[in-house]
Amino acid sequence: MTETGRYLYAIARGLDPQVLADVPALAGGQLEVVEHRGLAAVVSDVDLEEYGEEGLRRNLENLPWLEEVARGHDAVVQATATRAPTAPLRLATICLDDDGVRERLDAWHDALEEVLDRVEGRMEWSVKVFARPRPVPAAADSPPAAVSGAAYLQRKKAETQARQAEESSAVAVADEVHASLAARSVAGRRLAPQDPRLTGRAEQMLHNGAYLVEAEEGDAFATLVDELATAHPDVVVECRGPWPPYSFATLEQP
Repeated sequence: MTETGRYLYAIARGLDPQVLADVPALAGGQLEVVEHRGLAAVVSDVDLEEYGEEGLRRNLENLPWLEEVARGHDAVVQATATRAPTAPLRLATICLDDDGVRERLDAWHDALEEVLDRVEGRMEWSVKVFARPRPVPAAADSPPAAVSGAAYLQRKKAETQARQAEESSAVAVADEVHASLAARSVAGRRLAPQDPRLTGRAEQMLHNGAYLVEAEEGDAFATLVDELATAHPDVVVECRGPWPPYSFATLEQP
């Protein structure tokens, strides 16, 4: 007989289990909710041969498996977060049974309540700032015959200084955008710049920010982003959202 465990996706508060009835679980399972001390753990059964300690040690090196599990895990978290205040859990958090789930809820209870208080009634917005593409100068690897070597070097030095000043100015604008948005948010977080392969943009990313905003303040926040983009045409400001506040709800698990 196959030995199973309980895979934990997220912890929510005030969650109606019925709203997840049509959300697919990993490995073709069925989502369930384990309630304890006012909290609701979203779980499903998984095969411990695949998700147990030895199976995970093997499968976490299998990129197609890892990508499929990460996508499925995130889909459940997102579905839960649109319906109730939610704290997502780390990928492949496994308990042997529901008693083990309740023990986790006991151990994390105070931290979970703090996280859920932080995100309740709030949404997340993503704002990125990119440098605008610079015009490509005509190729000039050697000084024209009519230009002295000294003049050529001075011109190249001036071009380098101008580029550095432009880059410094763009970084200052990104800092200003972040400060303005953070002041209008419950919380703001600067994240690591993303790889161009993820953004689909070749321009340098100067700022990658996440902002926790009261749900009713969303329109005002979006308007402020538009105003900042208009005020700073020398950079590209990209805004997306609102989303469930994933970046501000992750529980720091031991």
